[in-house]
Amino acid sequence: MNDLHGLDGLITPPLARRGFMMTSLVTGLTLATARVEAQAIHTDMAGIEAGEVKIKVADGEMPGYFAKPAGAGPFPIVLVNEEIFGIHDYIKDVCRRLAKQGYAAVAVEIYARLADLSKLTDPGEVIRSVVPKSSDALMLSDSDAAIAYAAAHGGDAKRQAVIGFCRGGRNAWLYAAHSKSLKAAVAYYGQLRGTVSELQPKTAMDIAGQVNCPVLGLYGGSDSSISTDDVRAAEAIVKASGHKAEMVIYPGAGHAFHADYRPSYNKAAAEDGWKRMLDWFKQNGM
Repeated sequence: MNDLHGLDGLITPPLARRGFMMTSLVTGLTLATARVEAQAIHTDMAGIEAGEVKIKVADGEMPGYFAKPAGAGPFPIVLVNEEIFGIHDYIKDVCRRLAKQGYAAVAVEIYARLADLSKLTDPGEVIRSVVPKSSDALMLSDSDAAIAYAAAHGGDAKRQAVIGFCRGGRNAWLYAAHSKSLKAAVAYYGQLRGTVSELQPKTAMDIAGQVNCPVLGLYGGSDSSISTDDVRAAEAIVKASGHKAEMVIYPGAGHAFHADYRPSYNKAAAEDGWKRMLDWFKQNGM
């Protein structure tokens, strides 16, 4: 496990006595955002092992998803950070795609204590009532637990990377500043600024100079929620800290351009970003 005190100001709230609101993952695609199901990618199970798992954390067991190549391994570990909509078919499929490439991919449902995301249909409710109550300290601790699970089930603890999408991209930035075991981080349109609070005291921009590994950022040039100036500034901060950084901005692509199940999907940007991610892994010992 990694030291939670690596980022100053993190507060772990008292663990809820009521247990988990979610005990299993979302079945199918999320109901909390617009979907174009016909274009969603479906990765088969040939040559891999994948499924829902239980990940031991401080206050019990969290639902998660794990995929790896068939065989004993050990395989490089990739921590996959979800969007705000839970671990549904899209995130599960991303894990299977990574397994097809030789990685042990693991995702943990970081919102399991707060809400049953399988029942939420309004993205505004998720944004207002779930995300602000999520503790960064618990997110980092749960992420450590997910990697520990992968390492105990065929993953190689000496080769770790993190990726994330949307809010998960922001969390990938934070995890890169938290873990000293990572070889690479990839943030898909991860928010760089935003509101801070007692539970979420740092933005990605705040910790960009504290990352412990090379960072690849994949951003949309038409994403109105993230300034391209901020993207370039974050890149410069990482480089100034002594780590490699590459921020790719796709003209014409908006937010969530990799989310193949949503209207925002941009096939060209998504495919190029995926290739760049895999190349980034290879360049950095994964």
